[in-house]
Amino acid sequence: MAIRDKIYFASDFHLGSYPATQSIDRERRIIAWLEDIKADAKELYLVGDIFDFWFEYATVVPKGYVRFLGKLAELADLGIKITLFKGNHDMWMFGYLKDELHADIVSNEKIIELNGKRFYIHHGDGLGPGDKKYKFLKKIFRSSICQWLFARLHPNLGIGIATRWSKHSRIANNNEEKFLGEEQEWLIVYAKEILDNQHFDYFIFGHRHLPYELELKNKSKIINLGEWINYNTYAVWDGENLSLKTWNSTK
Repeated sequence: MAIRDKIYFASDFHLGSYPATQSIDRERRIIAWLEDIKADAKELYLVGDIFDFWFEYATVVPKGYVRFLGKLAELADLGIKITLFKGNHDMWMFGYLKDELHADIVSNEKIIELNGKRFYIHHGDGLGPGDKKYKFLKKIFRSSICQWLFARLHPNLGIGIATRWSKHSRIANNNEEKFLGEEQEWLIVYAKEILDNQHFDYFIFGHRHLPYELELKNKSKIINLGEWINYNTYAVWDGENLSLKTWNSTK
């Protein structure tokens, strides 16, 4: 029997994004990856934008994702600890997944220590310089007033609006991501600013959609997890090192 000693990190599945056929294929691919890792996984961190849209009404959650949620429930029943981060697409998570999966729901950053190494984990939205428009909208969308108002919409209307919005997202249009350089990549800029005041061995982000890992000063490393539309990338902590990997279904 395999020893459960590895911790896995992934983000930006965007399940439910347009077109639906691609989302369903992606869901099956993700489930196959989860099946692969369940033998040695101790914990699983899903670092935001797991769903392209998510809103929990008092008695209603979005349709779909049955196989994915069932696989997460299987992992939870095996004793694998699941932590879910709110992303900019699925920030309206409340108590449902916590109750069903015994998952931790993280709204902003989470700082952990593993084997003497410090980790700073965040979805990545609204960090670093620039993007003032989104930062302003994020405050509105995360406000209790906005959430209360949206909950007053009938699910057919509220989720219908979100579905139409999804058709115009960068996922639907498959926009190509390019590395802009250290001085222009705002998550790298943000990590460097944090390192001026305190040390972290690892920074883990999602949101950017471009997978990369980069050495920073004082042996610190930043890893962006990428996404599962084009890259199928994730990170794994083996007790000593954190590394970025690509899942290959033919391995």
